[in-house]
Amino acid sequence: MEGTMNVSYKMLCDGDVYSEVSLAQILQNEKVAKAIKSEFAKGLRNIALSSSSDIKIEISTEKEIFEFEADKKDFADLIELAEEDAREHKRIKKGCTGVELVDFVTL
Repeated sequence: MEGTMNVSYKMLCDGDVYSEVSLAQILQNEKVAKAIKSEFAKGLRNIALSSSSDIKIEISTEKEIFEFEADKKDFADLIELAEEDAREHKRIKKGCTGVELVDFVTL
């Protein structure tokens, strides 16, 4: 296998946040419902909020995506190469020691 890949990764930290909330849960919250009604149904009475599908909303820490190039033959070692790239560029800090592969594209 000849050629290269463009690999994208992000750093994983101890304080990272990730959770999923359904749209139904959000609409059931009184404060959210009141804000939506006052913004989009001003002056109207007896308004009900509902959703037609079960949509999940992700709440997560916003991360910077880092990239590097690797040979296609190194596919099995992409995580190790991403960790090595993070060490090279001093991205590994206290509480941020892991990497998560986001994407890889063959060039």
